[in-house]
Amino acid sequence: MPSLLTMESPSSRPTTAPAIKANAPKSTPGPADRTIIDINHVDFFYGESQALHDISLQIPEKKVTAFIGPSGCGKSTLLRCLNRMNDLIDVARVANGSIKIHDIDIYQPDVDVIELRKRVGMVFQKSNPFPKSIYENITYGLRLQGVSNKAHLDEVVERSLRGAALWDEVKDRLHTSGLGLSGGQQQRLCIARAIAVEPEIILMDEPCSALDPIATAKVEELIHELKSKFTIVIVTHNMQQAARCSDRTAFFYLGKLIEYADTQTIFMNPGNPQTEAYVSGRFG
Repeated sequence: MPSLLTMESPSSRPTTAPAIKANAPKSTPGPADRTIIDINHVDFFYGESQALHDISLQIPEKKVTAFIGPSGCGKSTLLRCLNRMNDLIDVARVANGSIKIHDIDIYQPDVDVIELRKRVGMVFQKSNPFPKSIYENITYGLRLQGVSNKAHLDEVVERSLRGAALWDEVKDRLHTSGLGLSGGQQQRLCIARAIAVEPEIILMDEPCSALDPIATAKVEELIHELKSKFTIVIVTHNMQQAARCSDRTAFFYLGKLIEYADTQTIFMNPGNPQTEAYVSGRFG
């Protein structure tokens, strides 16, 4: 990863975490899986409030990893750590530990945050197309990089929209506003916009929470297709969605990683009673 910008890591570590039972040793992908993201003993704070406590897990390449847990458990905070979106919050900081992508610590001073966010795209909970045409939404990131060749842009637009399973629905209206699409189409447009710059990793923060069941099914099918080319990390409150979409699942509670394993194990034979209580609906 080319080097550039960063923020200093505070050396002090404020208040200790609340006690909680957690059987969460560092979990590694299976022997056939190559790790792309290595999170190692991460503590994260908003001001004096600790949001993440000693988080360690490895995320495999070209798989779907789901973060689940009740509201406020830290899963979205951890997701935003993976492309340093939390840098935009003044009081937010990683106090200890490291997050590595391809063995490069993304919080080191020589890391270019702009380059990092090209490689680690993000799709938010609420679809947020720009108030521009569908075509301009897709090409926006490329134009920022100085790409202006129309033939190349046309090719990227078609490839990205096909990749987001949206091409057939919008190919005759590329120059109309993206805001005129349905909610599900807007979310797939945002996914197309994210993949247009060819990231390696796509982060999805509850991408279906505002969608109806039909639109949700289309996005879930898309996630399944995209993992052949991209590593996907998804935050979801919908446990059925995690079970359907993901290869591995991490369960968080009160800022701690309680259990991380392949998805079938988490839902069918969890090793921690808290995990079992959550996935069975007894709390959360």
